[in-house]
Amino acid sequence: MTALTSTTARHLIALAGAALLWTALAGPALADFRLCNNTGSRVGVAIGYKDAEGWTTEGWWNIAARSCDTLLRGALVARYYYIYAVDYDRGGEWSGKAYMCSREKEFTIRGTEDCLARGYDRTGYFEVDTTEQRSWTVQLTDNAEQTPDRPLAPRLPGAGRPPSPAPSAPSGSGRQ
Repeated sequence: MTALTSTTARHLIALAGAALLWTALAGPALADFRLCNNTGSRVGVAIGYKDAEGWTTEGWWNIAARSCDTLLRGALVARYYYIYAVDYDRGGEWSGKAYMCSREKEFTIRGTEDCLARGYDRTGYFEVDTTEQRSWTVQLTDNAEQTPDRPLAPRLPGAGRPPSPAPSAPSGSGRQ
């Protein structure tokens, strides 16, 4: 058996280091909650969700026309998420009947109760059912761009959803 030369040893170490780096970078796929703005306008987005500590709403993500952004990083912690969005350029909003707290400036709010009494706005968010996937992307579209592929079946309210005066939130991501 021949001894390794110092040059060969350095090449082997470099190769092993590159392989280790490649393994680290190629790790498991990211699991995130993303939102794509498929409109010609800039939009502001807020999200609501329930985690181990209770209900939280967060905003605002400012998303340029025809672009996407990650709202929550990592594996999803809930099946249902709630979105409220406003069109900065043409007016209008994407909203629903799941009422949660928000405010005009950047926010993170714990709890969905007594929004007005706590100094927040009471805002209707629309429901997103991720079907318990590890990652999810919501597509915001204009009404003219939205073509429903099938009617939605009525669904009874279930556990893990915020209080709402209506039995279900609209599912659409088309502007109201």
